[in-house]
Amino acid sequence: MQTELTPKAAAAAQRNPLKLAGWSLHFYRLPYNREVVWSNAIEREGSFALLKLTADSGAVGIAEGTLKSTWSGVSPRSLAATLEDLVIPRIAAIDLGDPAAVTAALKSLVENRLAKGMVESACWTLRAAAAGEPLWRTWGGTREVDLTWAVTRQAPALMAAEAEEYCSRYGFRTLKVKGGQGVDTDMKALAEIRKAVGDGVDLYVDTNSAYTPAEAASYVEAIARAGSTVAEDPCPLLPDRAFEALQKGCALPILVDSSCTSARDCALFLERGAQAVSAKPGRIGLTEAREVAARAHAGGARIAIGLYAESALGTLISLQQAASIPPEQTVAPAEQTFFLVMREQVLAEDVRIRDGRIALPESADFDSLIDWARVKRLAS
Repeated sequence: MQTELTPKAAAAAQRNPLKLAGWSLHFYRLPYNREVVWSNAIEREGSFALLKLTADSGAVGIAEGTLKSTWSGVSPRSLAATLEDLVIPRIAAIDLGDPAAVTAALKSLVENRLAKGMVESACWTLRAAAAGEPLWRTWGGTREVDLTWAVTRQAPALMAAEAEEYCSRYGFRTLKVKGGQGVDTDMKALAEIRKAVGDGVDLYVDTNSAYTPAEAASYVEAIARAGSTVAEDPCPLLPDRAFEALQKGCALPILVDSSCTSARDCALFLERGAQAVSAKPGRIGLTEAREVAARAHAGGARIAIGLYAESALGTLISLQQAASIPPEQTVAPAEQTFFLVMREQVLAEDVRIRDGRIALPESADFDSLIDWARVKRLAS
C-alpha cells in the first residue's frame, strides 16, 4: 500500500542504513480467564513468540507471533530453527530501513509465513523507533481506532451474556459472532445476542468454514434475516466459479478469511468477484497485510483487519495498520480485542478500551513498552 510519508518519516528515509546488530526470540504463555472454544481447538491459555531486532544504531524492532498448531502450524523449536537457519541470515547484511530490500531478501524463501511475517513487522517497528515517530502516524493514520469484540463459541445464553457484558463494559458497537455450532444453535445465539445488546450494535457471523458449499447460500440468507451484516467463511472457499456464484447469489458480502493468506490469494478471489477479504497482520506480517489491503481497495472490495488471538503487545502492533485504513474501506472495525480474555500481559502498562475505541501509544519504541521481567516470568 502506497502511503505518503510524513515529513519526519521522509527525513528518516535519508538516514544511514540500519544494519542488524543482534536479535533474540522469547516465548511466553498467557492464561485466559475462561475456556475458549475455537473451531479447531479448546484452550485455557495462549502461546506467543516475541522477536526483537536490534540495529547497529541501537534502535529496536519488535514483533509478536501467535503459536497455535492449528493456526500458524509452528512450535517454539520450529520457529526458532527457521529464524536462525533460514530467515535471519537473509537480512543480516541488508539495510533493514529499506522495506523493499527486506521484502526482496525474504521473497525467495518459500513457506515459513509466520517467521517471515514477524521479521517484516519487526523491521517496520524498527524503522519507526529509528525515526522517532509512531508507525500509525508515518502511515497517515489516526491515533484512535474503533474495535470489534469477537464472541466465541459457547451456549447461546452464555454468548448473549458475554456480548452484553463486553458492550456495556467497553462500549463495543460491533460484535463478531462465532457460528458453526449447527444452524439452529447459531440462529438461537444471534437472537439472544440481539435481544441482549439491542439494535444499536452491528453483528456479523464467522462460521470458520463449518458448513458445506450446498448449505452456504441458505445459511447466509438465514443470518442476513437475523441481522448479520457480513458472512465470514460460511463454507470452505476457493477462488472458483462456485465462490463466484455464491457471492453473486447472496445479499451479504462473503468475507474470505482462511483462504486469503497472501496478496496473491486476494487477487485470485477479487477476480471471482470477492466483496470482502481478511488482512491479518498477526498471521502474515504488516507488509503482506498492507499489500492485501491495497489490492482489495483497488479491486473495489473491503477488508477486515482480522484477529489472530494477539496479546496486548501484538494488538498494538497489528493496529498500526488498522489505524491507517479509512472506515469506509473496512467491513467492520478492527478485531484486535482478544487480549481482554487474558489474565496477564507482557506490557508494562494496561491497554485500555473506552467507548469501543483504543488510543494507540504516542511512543514509537515498542521495546520501551514491554516489561521484560514479565516476559522472563511468563516464559514457556
